[in-house]
Amino acid sequence: MEQRNKTRVPDFLLMEVTEDPELCSLLFSLFLSMYLVTVLGNLLIILAVSSDSQLHTPMYFFLFNMSINDICLSTTTIPKMLLNIQTQNQSITYTSCLTQIFFVLVFASLESCLLAVMAYDRYVAVCHPLRYTLIMNSHLCGLLILLSLFILIVDALLHSLMLLQLTFCTDLEISLFFCEVVQVIKLACSNTLINNILKYLATSIFGGIPVCGIIFSYTQIMSSVLRMPSVGSKYKAFSTCGSHLSVVSLFFGTGFGVYISSALTNSSRNTAVLSMMYTVVPQMMNPFIYSLRNRNMKGALRKLIIRTPSLL
Repeated sequence: MEQRNKTRVPDFLLMEVTEDPELCSLLFSLFLSMYLVTVLGNLLIILAVSSDSQLHTPMYFFLFNMSINDICLSTTTIPKMLLNIQTQNQSITYTSCLTQIFFVLVFASLESCLLAVMAYDRYVAVCHPLRYTLIMNSHLCGLLILLSLFILIVDALLHSLMLLQLTFCTDLEISLFFCEVVQVIKLACSNTLINNILKYLATSIFGGIPVCGIIFSYTQIMSSVLRMPSVGSKYKAFSTCGSHLSVVSLFFGTGFGVYISSALTNSSRNTAVLSMMYTVVPQMMNPFIYSLRNRNMKGALRKLIIRTPSLL
């Protein structure tokens, strides 16, 4: 394969959403609607948590941050895809591609870290209720968010800097609807050993540790709940975890689906569709899950809606 000049990398080409021109307007409307629902739904969660003092607890503090993260993750991928559909131009500049990779890495990894932290919060609430306010204090909650964000930014910067060292071939077609570090590494002509080592190491740490933390937390929660004497106590304990479990299942379930699809099928389009769903569907559904399954959140949203006309 012909190698490109390292000093100037031409534009990458993202996968076309559809090859049927008649479907373009339909898909544009569909993804635009999903994006608007995601932004507005998570914005309502942010406003509800901010405005209701009863929700100023660690659990809702983490939910507040996850809603901000969901808006950021969706904004990193969907607007560019909508622009490509509208203009029928699939190109993305080298700088824009690296920028998109950076933010996708940060926000996708932060989502899994937030879910792990929220699982720990539920573990403390169920297994150590008398010490909950002492353990989950505001300093620890803020530190967990800031430390996670700092580590993930450093990791994303390392990936970006390592990508800058690569030279690329004439084939610059990315088999996804957005730039992703694994796909860009595949297009390189130069040695990618260090990039691959960093990729597997980061996946093991930022994927494996959160999953292990969630499994450990819910193992302890299950053990504690089963020892509770009354059915009412068991139901109350499980009800506090229901929304979080649903979000965890949705996020890691779609992620696992992407992995299985890429491993078992040769269809790059199927993998691309699932990858897009991974960065769209969980973020869109999270507000519905927390608002429909959580009595406190429903109450806060009701107050916010009632209060809104008087503020206008």
